[in-house]
Amino acid sequence: MRVSPIPATNPLQPLLEEACPSVKNILLLDSEGKRVAVKYYSEDWPTNSTKEAFEKAVFTKTQKTNARTEAEIAMLENHIIVYKFVQDLHFFVTGGEEENELILATVLQGFFDAVGLLLRGNVDKKEALENLDLILLCLDEIVDGGIILETDSNVIAQKVASHSMDAGAPLSEQTISQALATAREHLARSLLK
Repeated sequence: MRVSPIPATNPLQPLLEEACPSVKNILLLDSEGKRVAVKYYSEDWPTNSTKEAFEKAVFTKTQKTNARTEAEIAMLENHIIVYKFVQDLHFFVTGGEEENELILATVLQGFFDAVGLLLRGNVDKKEALENLDLILLCLDEIVDGGIILETDSNVIAQKVASHSMDAGAPLSEQTISQALATAREHLARSLLK
């Protein structure tokens, strides 16, 4: 009896990818449109120059809006872009034109709030650059290969804080984790009342 080999790819993979909401990129730019932290999950921009051109187009299209209190939505090159600004940082999440804007806005809010937690409310370019490792870990916890993994900012910040800690971690980093645990306990207690 001859056994046929198992296919290398799952034949349901295209259906799974269509059914799962996905993100094409997450951008964190400064107030001049320069990169602070970016992650691309799509081949829509194959080279660094096309990525930079897209970032410039996104910044140019959105710079005159006031997305400081709530997230705004824009269309650019058949992509939906959800964005929000704080201080001198501009947060962007891009999805395909078929993606649900509310899901993209949830990803944006999770990223925005997690960065706020990790930077202890001091969200500006200087602080972001000094803690770039935490922001990049944050992006890794939110999206993997374009698939959305987590949108709860408390969970994201807790995972990032636990990844960044090791035996020789400074006391200040350990305090972040302890503060997050305490905040989570207080939130749970207030919800149970």
